[in-house]
Amino acid sequence: MPWHARLDLSYERDESLQRSIARFSHNGPLRILQSLYPEGDAVCHNVLIHPPGGLVGGDTLDIEVRAARGSHGLITTPGASRFYRSEGERAVQSTRLVLEGGARLEWLPLEAICYSACRAENRLRIEAAPGAEVIGWDVAALGLPGAGQPFERGSLLQHIEAPGVWLERGRIDAADTRLLNSPLGLAGQRCLASLFFVAGSPIERGRRDAALEVARNLVEASTLQASAGATSPHAEVIVLRVLAPVVEPAMQLLRQVWSAWRATLWDMQASAPPRIWSM
Repeated sequence: MPWHARLDLSYERDESLQRSIARFSHNGPLRILQSLYPEGDAVCHNVLIHPPGGLVGGDTLDIEVRAARGSHGLITTPGASRFYRSEGERAVQSTRLVLEGGARLEWLPLEAICYSACRAENRLRIEAAPGAEVIGWDVAALGLPGAGQPFERGSLLQHIEAPGVWLERGRIDAADTRLLNSPLGLAGQRCLASLFFVAGSPIERGRRDAALEVARNLVEASTLQASAGATSPHAEVIVLRVLAPVVEPAMQLLRQVWSAWRATLWDMQASAPPRIWSM
């Protein structure tokens, strides 16, 4: 029987406590663990968990996150999400991030693993009001090459959108060997990742240039310099795109640039990554 789960998470700023506070409701196996404040009261850290551990054909996950003015939330996951094989039905994860002006949000789930024969759809929609800003990433792994389980059948649809500003949409079919292996496609790489900074207003040119410079410097120092690059396709968007043979080097680069962007764009001191990433 398919699982249908929904999570509604909202962040507000309590002015009396000078603290960002999270509230949530859920339906089905999808929820948030205890709020944590490793950086102090201004930033509320939460871990999103899906107890079944993955999606099969017919499963749907609907996630909606709202951030009120002045709040700052950071959301991650305890492990990879998984799209398992399907007999024909789609497995869909749909996420919507809605920010009021002056809100900040960090959307940092660990990778989505697409098993052979899956029919996966992973959708992300970002709605940022003027003055709101988001740092987030999307990481997809095709198959489990290290375990001898290549991505031989099935498909993945990825959709990332900031309406009217930025749209990235692509379907990867395991049968499309030209896309998977051509130098004009994935060039044999099996992990594709994007780190993005999306603002509700045009990013001041100096901030944008500084963010691009720090990202490009980190790319040049990485082992992925030939398959990664940072661009600004719109005045309200900065993107780092990465291809890698496996997840680990891509995620290492994304975490380095994420930390640098926090310092460069938000003037936030470097802090330890969420503890759940090292468990």
